[in-house]
Amino acid sequence: MNEAARNLLGEHDFSSFRSAECQAKTPVKILHQAEVARHGDYVIFDFRATGFLQHMVRNVVGAMIWIGSGKQPQNWMAELLAAHDRTHAAPTFAPDGLYFTGVEYAAVWQLPQEDRIIAAFDPVAI
Repeated sequence: MNEAARNLLGEHDFSSFRSAECQAKTPVKILHQAEVARHGDYVIFDFRATGFLQHMVRNVVGAMIWIGSGKQPQNWMAELLAAHDRTHAAPTFAPDGLYFTGVEYAAVWQLPQEDRIIAAFDPVAI
């Protein structure tokens, strides 16, 4: 999955990973980090970008899971990215178990570190 994730790094049109309801003006984003690590029973996906499209992370994770489980080859991620067509990708991954853990803002915004937003979602707590 890490090999597949490397295809996403850099500036790309992420239309293949965009929700049909996405209202972003452009599907072009810069992905600075896309890493996958296993920690016991957990698979940790770490993404850092200039911004994300609606359901982009869930759609990327869905594709990575298909690659990791052998349903698709590693080079499929590059093919999806080049297709610019959401209908070619894996189903949207369920939000259950995906946690938003933080926001980092560029220094140009001059936001103090203590004002950083850190959040997590625990579906069991609801």
